[in-house]
Amino acid sequence: MTRENAADAFAHAKAADESGRSHARLETWEPWLQRAVPALIVIFLAVLAASAFLQARGLRERTLADAAGEIELLAALIAHDLDGEFSRARDAAPGRLLERDLPARALNRGRVIMILGGAGDVIAARPDAPATAHLAGGGLEAAQPLTLFAEKAGVLEIRTADGAQALAAVHNLSRARTQIAIVQKFDDILADWRMTTMGASALLLTTAAILAVLATAYFWQAARARGAEAVSAKIRRRIDTALNRGRCGLWDWDIGRGRIYWSQSMYELLGMAPSDGFLTYRAVDALTHPEDGTLTHFADMLVNSATGAVEHTFRLRSAGGGWTWVRARAECVGDARDGARHIIGIAVDVTDEIESAARSKTADLRLRDAIDTISEAFVLWDADNNLVMCNSKFQRLHDLPDEAVRPGLSHARMRRAGAPPAVKTQVALSASGAEGARTFEARLADGRWLQVNERRTRDGGFVSVGTDITAIKRHEEQLVQSERRLTATVADLRKSRQTLETQAQQLAELAEKYLEQKAEAEAANCAKSEFLANMSHELRTPLNAIIGFAEMMEQQICGPLGAPRYLDYSSHIRASGQHLHSLVSDILDMSRLEAGRLRLQKSDVDMDTLIAGAVRQLQPAAAAKGVSLAIKGAGNITLHGDREAVERIFVILLRNAVKFAPHAGNVQVGVRQAGASVNIFVEDDGPGIPAAALHRVVRPFEQVDSQLDNGMRGSGLGLAIAQSLIALHQGTMRIRSTNGAGTIVMVHLPRGGEAALPRQRADAA
Repeated sequence: MTRENAADAFAHAKAADESGRSHARLETWEPWLQRAVPALIVIFLAVLAASAFLQARGLRERTLADAAGEIELLAALIAHDLDGEFSRARDAAPGRLLERDLPARALNRGRVIMILGGAGDVIAARPDAPATAHLAGGGLEAAQPLTLFAEKAGVLEIRTADGAQALAAVHNLSRARTQIAIVQKFDDILADWRMTTMGASALLLTTAAILAVLATAYFWQAARARGAEAVSAKIRRRIDTALNRGRCGLWDWDIGRGRIYWSQSMYELLGMAPSDGFLTYRAVDALTHPEDGTLTHFADMLVNSATGAVEHTFRLRSAGGGWTWVRARAECVGDARDGARHIIGIAVDVTDEIESAARSKTADLRLRDAIDTISEAFVLWDADNNLVMCNSKFQRLHDLPDEAVRPGLSHARMRRAGAPPAVKTQVALSASGAEGARTFEARLADGRWLQVNERRTRDGGFVSVGTDITAIKRHEEQLVQSERRLTATVADLRKSRQTLETQAQQLAELAEKYLEQKAEAEAANCAKSEFLANMSHELRTPLNAIIGFAEMMEQQICGPLGAPRYLDYSSHIRASGQHLHSLVSDILDMSRLEAGRLRLQKSDVDMDTLIAGAVRQLQPAAAAKGVSLAIKGAGNITLHGDREAVERIFVILLRNAVKFAPHAGNVQVGVRQAGASVNIFVEDDGPGIPAAALHRVVRPFEQVDSQLDNGMRGSGLGLAIAQSLIALHQGTMRIRSTNGAGTIVMVHLPRGGEAALPRQRADAA
């Protein structure tokens, strides 16, 4: 599944959630709508009544106006006809003329037509006089404007003798003092209007009644809906609570419309926001793991199922990005209303179950692997004495083929299929109270020993572990033999104990003598050092005099000596004195170093100046042998140390190099800075030092070549003194030499005097 598909699925879920929130907002406004319905009905009825009233009023006015127009027209028409008749027959009776000349519809709706005399009396009337008696003397008196002005007055409203309202129109006739009058009561005029108004009123009342019934039904239905909604919400909460506690959710998949409804517990199972809306097929399919198939595959399984129900386990992506295992049990049903096919079912969270099964399977495999890799023969039987498991050691011990170690085989069949080992002897070690639980040792025919532990399991099964204890048995035999030898040895030790005690006493006496002799040796060594120091000081004074007088005699300061041979003797005396003085100085320095009485006086030492001074001291000796002294590598290097001690190190190394360099040889001295240290190199091309003698040249009084060209012997203290002075500076000295090819001595000194502890190293190339 791609990240885009998952995002699309959550977008659809979000849209469904928005739909649910819209429904929630509608539920919020519903009480206000219920309050507004009665007000809207009252307003509607009020508007309808006002409209009916206005229409009835307008219709009444139009009816009266139409009646007035008809009366005016009819009065003019009848007056014209009567005038014509009067002109032809002046003596004609008005009554007969009125009966003959009236139009067919003149007397409709209660109209009364009268011919009035000059005094306002009724001469003739239609209908008959009894029917119009109430009109006489009522509103048509001579004083009335209507009779006075006749057609000029138009149609006027009058009141009859019985007090009823009526419309009347009067026209003068050509016969003198004769008028035609038409009177029509309001009741007759408005008869149709009243019928129409009553019908409209009945319709209005019926409409109001119907609206009242509808409003009552609405509120009754709303109350029932609220009750049903409350019951439904209560049941839904209970179902959701049960589903949430059971980690499951409801599905309703409308296959035709491609939309899916999830219960809120299903959303919570996946960590998504609950929604009352629908999810699309694409959104749910995007949440499905690609390895578990699509929803189409699930639908095909359901359609092809013989029972119409199916169970399928697959994974859905949760809101956190992980996968949740669900087991869906669904059934395909049809909707009775529209015949649509729905897949309805429940999805249960089985993540813990699957993970537990995976862990159990892994643990079972590990257990089987561990049982198979142990060194003991292991077998487990169930309560019916059938095989549960065994390892390869048990299989090899009983020579069983692979098909004979299948779980479920009986003990008897396994014994027939294999060849149990022959037991030569059997020794019982222990037995518990449970039946068949024991521990024993068995010696096989091939000489091996087995320790077998048999125990009952809680379910009535049986477990047996056979351990090869051949090595233990052999070790026990060896222990028995060793015990016998130990007994004999103890006897010998008892005999030797007295001898050891005697030897211990003798060793104690020897230790005391050793300590006494050691103290005497140390005292003698101290005395030697003191003696050498004193003797060196006592010898220096006469040697200085000998050397000084020999130099004076050699230079003939007090006059010529006489024979030339005396000059040669003086030179030998001076050289021998100087050599002896050098030996005494070395001995004195070595004794001071061994006694630990030499203290360094450190300061900043310029290595260029120090090297130049040492070279100048050795230059005469080097020139006497034709040895070339060369300086390389120096340049503004400063060392913090004892100037005299460092110069002594240079002089000793250069003196040895010049001493052992051949005639016309070369000696090189160099200084190089290495971080916080200084490296001093002295190289010569002399005979070199044998590899076997490298470790001895730094010891006091040790010499590799004891005879020099001049026949004198050295003291063997030069390198020992140099090594001690280097150690006081916490430095090291390395000697690299090739026999017959020269020697290189390297001295490593810390510039600040804080290097590591001194160490000595000599290499032979």
